[in-house]
Amino acid sequence: MPTNRRMILVTSALPYANGSIHLGHMLEYIQTDIWVRYQKQCGHQCVYVCADDAHGTAIMLRAQTLGITPEELISDVKSEHEADFSGFHIDFDHYSSTHTETNRHFSELIYSRVRDAGGIAVRNISQLFDPDTELFLADRYVKGTCPKCSADDQYGDNCEACGATYHASELRNPKSTLSGAVPVLKDTEHLFFELDQHTEFLKDWTRSGRLQLEVTNKLAEWIEGGLKSWDISRDAPYFGFEVPDRPGTYFYVWLDAPIGYMGAFKEWCDTNNFDFDSVWGPESVAEIYHFIGKDIVNFHCLFWPAILNQANYRTPTGVNVHGFVTIDGRKMSKSRGTFIKARTYLDHLDPEYLRYYFATKLSANVEDIDLSLEDFAQKVNSDLVGKLVNIASRTAGFITKKFDGQLSADLANPDLVEAIRAKGPYIQSAFEMREFSKAAREIMALADDVNAWIADVAPWHLAKSEDTLAEVQPICTTAINAFRILVLYLKPVTPMLAGKVQEFLQVDSLDYETLNDTLLDHSIAPFTPLLTRIEMKDVEAMIQPDVNEIDNPSKSEIATNNEPIAPECTIDDFTKVDLRVVTIVAAEAVEGADKLLRLTLDLDGETRQVFSAIKAAYKAEDLIGRQTVMIANLAPRKMKFGVSEGMILAAGPGGADIYLLEPDRGAKAGQRIR
Repeated sequence: MPTNRRMILVTSALPYANGSIHLGHMLEYIQTDIWVRYQKQCGHQCVYVCADDAHGTAIMLRAQTLGITPEELISDVKSEHEADFSGFHIDFDHYSSTHTETNRHFSELIYSRVRDAGGIAVRNISQLFDPDTELFLADRYVKGTCPKCSADDQYGDNCEACGATYHASELRNPKSTLSGAVPVLKDTEHLFFELDQHTEFLKDWTRSGRLQLEVTNKLAEWIEGGLKSWDISRDAPYFGFEVPDRPGTYFYVWLDAPIGYMGAFKEWCDTNNFDFDSVWGPESVAEIYHFIGKDIVNFHCLFWPAILNQANYRTPTGVNVHGFVTIDGRKMSKSRGTFIKARTYLDHLDPEYLRYYFATKLSANVEDIDLSLEDFAQKVNSDLVGKLVNIASRTAGFITKKFDGQLSADLANPDLVEAIRAKGPYIQSAFEMREFSKAAREIMALADDVNAWIADVAPWHLAKSEDTLAEVQPICTTAINAFRILVLYLKPVTPMLAGKVQEFLQVDSLDYETLNDTLLDHSIAPFTPLLTRIEMKDVEAMIQPDVNEIDNPSKSEIATNNEPIAPECTIDDFTKVDLRVVTIVAAEAVEGADKLLRLTLDLDGETRQVFSAIKAAYKAEDLIGRQTVMIANLAPRKMKFGVSEGMILAAGPGGADIYLLEPDRGAKAGQRIR
């Protein structure tokens, strides 16, 4: 146990309880889990908590669509999330939900403290209201043109293009993503957190070394531009916590979501008889770290520390920000087969392969990470199988077959083992600073050294002669000891591999307290394969689009007196067609094409591009905001002007006499036509 044992609380951003975990999400949880496992391996007390972000309009609407209660929906999704995280060996000390009485308690407590300190204002506002659905529109249900940089297709709270934050009513050309209707302004009364009161505090806090330099610089731009009050309430109907002194008004999801870190930790404290205030109290010397993506920096590095400070709680020791994940250089896309769910990956590949590959890409910087599928297979096969595991597979068999599983009393090359051990401080520093790629490179460089030495001494040749057989045991013992240290170094990244190696080496621990141990006169178990190579067929199977199947369609042929007006199809053929409601969010003529319009379609948050020969029938500007129906599972088609990712449905003889199919009013983008 280290004499300078640290108490560290670690969190990852809370996944939203309205959908599945995908590989873009998994980057963050793998990064956090590696860092937490490293701290525990060093003997520190490190507690890793997380929770489902379970509130908001999106969850309320989805539950209504499914015909269940929001509570049933978030319970089902939480079970799915926990199974996916477990599949990737994410080892939370406690996983909760923001929809708990503990989180309600802290949300109400922090609100009341901030209110009593003069940090909350009540203002009448004109809020966007969807006249078709009769709902006040949450920020994510409004899209339009950014008021700062004029980027199109931006949500109602912040711009992904320039990073600006604003009120949804400030968007230009707004559209409701629920109905496609043009929202109207309607007066209502909201609560605001007066963020500008904390300008000087945030200037100091963001420059205090808690953040990466690029994050600090971005925050400085926002602070110098003037901090705006933050709308922290929403009107009924809404799924969340009602504000205690304002019936019919609810806390905005982004208020109680980060407080969920505290709620989850308090639940862990209650189970483990631990003092909550020793970590979150204003005088605490414990460490708190948040791991988040770059898209939510403003919430975690401006609003969150300001609210904590005014509520008399300590602020985070650090906020570690990472970039996004691309697949083969492109954003994840369902139509291209690169929107990969965590469960889809787990159905085809070992989770430790992805943990290792992400580790080789991760640094302490805010950088996007590309999952190149060919590089992924090549690196895993080369590094984990061809270098690391190869050390044991080349030498362990001799110990079992020739020496009854017993390692020798001395090493053939103690300098090699000591050289590997001497790299411990460098590798530990790399893990501590979140420079996982540096640690991985150093570990594999050391594995190269060991493999090169094994090739030089060639124990397989020495084992052929009784005269040289005695030399084989200390050679293989040296290799096995080197292997043990390398696996110890890599344990935070590949914990299941480390567990198998512990069983193989018959040791109790691969923590850093055992770094200086040497296995001599020690029995090991027979070697069994620890990892297998990635086959590209498995990678390719993972990225094949899902096929929606409907059970029990009738396959019997029924005779009728009606002649078919076109070649017949069966019910089996028809049920393969996935028809979805979409909203046209952009339309433009295609240069060089007489008949085509390029349409951008909103499919419940996913954007599709479709080319349609309806130019003679419709003006592009008249289509924006309209709903229609598309074939969502049509294979993408490469055309002269780009890739068409589906087909919209229309009827008519052609030319100007074409009429788009339109769903009934109230249909939601993404709904399936049955």
